[in-house]
Amino acid sequence: MRIITGSARGTRLETLDGEDTRPTPERVKEAIFSMIQFEIEGRRVFDIFAGTGQLGLEALSRGAAAALLCDNRRDATEIIKRNARRTNLYDRCRVMCSDAYTLVRSLSGREQFNIFFVDPPYTDKSIGTIVSSLHRYNLCAPGAVVIAESDQREPLEIEGFEVRRHNRYGRVYITVYDYKGTEEAGEQ
Repeated sequence: MRIITGSARGTRLETLDGEDTRPTPERVKEAIFSMIQFEIEGRRVFDIFAGTGQLGLEALSRGAAAALLCDNRRDATEIIKRNARRTNLYDRCRVMCSDAYTLVRSLSGREQFNIFFVDPPYTDKSIGTIVSSLHRYNLCAPGAVVIAESDQREPLEIEGFEVRRHNRYGRVYITVYDYKGTEEAGEQ
């Protein structure tokens, strides 16, 4: 696993042992970044189930301004930190060891992000819950984009978001959601 392009191009990333973390396959990562390539420069990124940090670090390598990378496993967050240092992107990211829902709730009203990567364990089935909480807790900047990775054949309909794309790559499905908000969100 490596950074595909940008300032850290070609840097190999450390991975976790075992099968608890499922890194995004390289061809899927290439597809994701080709879908959002013109939306990265200068943006704030939140990689919610970061694992090794590869998606958030790839976004930073391609010009994102800052990234928050979260995982609930201490060993994962240690690898993310090492990968961030290895890519020379550590100064533009924050790494947090936290349950995703707890962190999203705690950030309510304090921060907003432009790009979200949501890649929970496939057994988790929480994409709808976590994405709707991004809206509920006002973490989405206007025009925000959510990229969700799952094994779900059909995209979820989530209040405040519109499905832009839903593509299959082997057993992996990538859904890109555009944040539309609601009238209530616009009044806040």
